[in-house]
Amino acid sequence: MVTGTEPERAGGGAHLVRMLQLASPSLPVGGFSYSQGLEQAVELGWVDDPQSFEAWLSDLIHENLSHLEIPVLVRLIDAANDRRAVEFGYWTNFLYASRETRELREEEIGRGRAMRQVLAALCIEIEPDFERAIGRSQLAGLAWAASHWRLPADQLAVAYAFSWLENQVTAGIKLIPLGQSAGQRLMATLGATLPGRVSAGLAVSDPNVGASSPALAIASSLHETQYSRLFRS
Repeated sequence: MVTGTEPERAGGGAHLVRMLQLASPSLPVGGFSYSQGLEQAVELGWVDDPQSFEAWLSDLIHENLSHLEIPVLVRLIDAANDRRAVEFGYWTNFLYASRETRELREEEIGRGRAMRQVLAALCIEIEPDFERAIGRSQLAGLAWAASHWRLPADQLAVAYAFSWLENQVTAGIKLIPLGQSAGQRLMATLGATLPGRVSAGLAVSDPNVGASSPALAIASSLHETQYSRLFRS
């Protein structure tokens, strides 16, 4: 019998179940409480219909996901697999430093702390040299879980990208607002691009890891003083 304290050796369906668990909206890391600048973008009128929302998300998928989050995630998994704590900490700090506003940095820390609690609940032991980094980023915690369960990095990256997209579309349905059917059409359209964008992210070399999204940074900065808010970012 496989327990939560032992690395799993089963593949196939067992890996799929674990990846679905990590990508689930019910994962208690607070994803539902963050819009990552979308709430302010709606307030400013930058995003006000399905077309502008698709353009907003497409830009973030191309820049942030493909050039920052996916490359960092797979490097964290690789470092966790080989127990390279210094490298693991470096990429965690790199990701934190790449968050361009206070709200986004606070979100990173909040998700990291929540993910560390999830790992504890799943009886996944964190080695001392990795604990601080895992408490600073959800991606670090996901990478540690992936290493523990021996999940394929490329497949987990697709699952993570889908989870991110689903959270964003759910936020957009509430904020714009969109109907559920319109949200599902966006999921279908943009979801079809994720495998390609993840593949592009896997090919990014170390010097080219990173992304800058001025519109996201401006929206996130202004969101800090937005009068009425549903989301924390």
